[in-house]
Amino acid sequence: MTASSSPIRPFTVTIPDSEVEDLKQRLARTRWPNPETVPDWSQGVRLENAKSLIGHWERDYDWRRFESELNRFPQFLTEIDGLDIHFIHVRSTNPNAMPLILTHGWPGSIAEFLRLIGPLTDPVAYGGDVDDSFDVVIPSLPGFGFSGKPAETGWNVTRIASAWTELMKRLGYTKWAAQGGDWGSVVTTALGAMQPEGLVGIHLNTQYALPAEIPETLSPDERHALDTVAFYGGEIGGANHLQGTKPETIGIALADSPAGQAAWIYDKFQSKTDNHGLAEDALSTDDMLDTISLYWYTNSAASSARIYWENKSGGFAGPTLTLPVAVTVFPRDIPLFPRNWIEDTYTNLIHYGEADRGGHFAALEQPEILINEIRTGLRSLRS
Repeated sequence: MTASSSPIRPFTVTIPDSEVEDLKQRLARTRWPNPETVPDWSQGVRLENAKSLIGHWERDYDWRRFESELNRFPQFLTEIDGLDIHFIHVRSTNPNAMPLILTHGWPGSIAEFLRLIGPLTDPVAYGGDVDDSFDVVIPSLPGFGFSGKPAETGWNVTRIASAWTELMKRLGYTKWAAQGGDWGSVVTTALGAMQPEGLVGIHLNTQYALPAEIPETLSPDERHALDTVAFYGGEIGGANHLQGTKPETIGIALADSPAGQAAWIYDKFQSKTDNHGLAEDALSTDDMLDTISLYWYTNSAASSARIYWENKSGGFAGPTLTLPVAVTVFPRDIPLFPRNWIEDTYTNLIHYGEADRGGHFAALEQPEILINEIRTGLRSLRS
C-alpha cells in the first residue's frame, strides 16, 4: 500500500522560512500597553516579564532546533470522523511493550511529552527495567497543533475519546492504556467511563473528583480542595471563562498578535506551575516558547480554545470509574483533591502516588517523576 492511499500518512513538520521571518518582524513591531498598576501578577502578566519573554522569542529562540526535535520522532496524520488527527507513534523494541496513548491539554501540546518518549519506549537505556516498556501514541487534540481544525460543532471530550479508540484500533492494538493531565485527563477519564474494548486501565495526573454533594463537615484537606476549586474558577480562571464563552473573539485577538498569544499562554504557566514567583523557576524559557510557537505557527488560538466552549457544561465532579485507575497527585496542581475523594471517584484505584514537587504541567515540570509514576501505576496491568 502506498503512502498516498494508506489511511495513515507520514508527516513532517516544515514551517516555511517566510513564516519564521514574519514572526520576528511582528515581534519587533509589538505595541506595548502601559505597565500594570500593582506590584504583583494580580492584573495578569507583568509588562517587564512579557518584554523579556518576547525579546527572547524574537532574538534568541531557535524554532529550527525544536522543529528538528519533533522530526526525530515518527509522525503521522490519519482521518478519523472527518478530521485529520496528527500523532507521534514510537514503538518499543520490546515485543511485549504496553501500548499507551498520552493526551495533552490546554495550553499544552505534544511538546510536553517529548522527554517521556525515550524512557517509556526504551527504559533500559535510561536505567529502567525492560518489563516497563511502552509503545507510545501521542496525538494532538482536534484544533490543536498539526491536527485538523473542526469546521462544525460537536467535538467534545466524548467524541475525542471515541476518536482515540479508533486510532488505537487502527494502529493494531488490542490491549492498551491511556494517560493524561488537564484536558488530557478529561479525555482519558471519558475513555475510562466508556471502557472501550481493549482499554485495560488509565493513569491521571489531574483528577476530577469533586463529590456531587459536598459534605457538611469538612476535613482540612477537603476545605483546601474547595479553596483550590474557587481559586481556579475565580482569580486564575479568566482564560477558562473567556475561552468557554468567546473562543472566536479570543482567536481574532490572538491570530494577528504573537505577543498576545505568548502572554495568553505565559499567564497560565505562571499561575499553575510549581514555581517560586516566576514560571521560569519551573520551566525553561525555551520550553514555554516551544509550546507558544506551536500555537502561533498553526494559528490555533481559536480552534484550541473551543475545547472549553464544547465542554462548558462540565465541572470537577468527574464520573465514578470502575476500570483500573492509577493517579499521581502533584502538590501544586490546581485544583487539588484529597485522597478520600479520589478513592470514592475511582473505585478500582490500583495506584495512588504523591509527588514531592510539581504542578499542573507535570510532563514539562517533572518528567522523571511522571515517568516513574506511569511505570509504577500501570505495572499491574501487564499480562
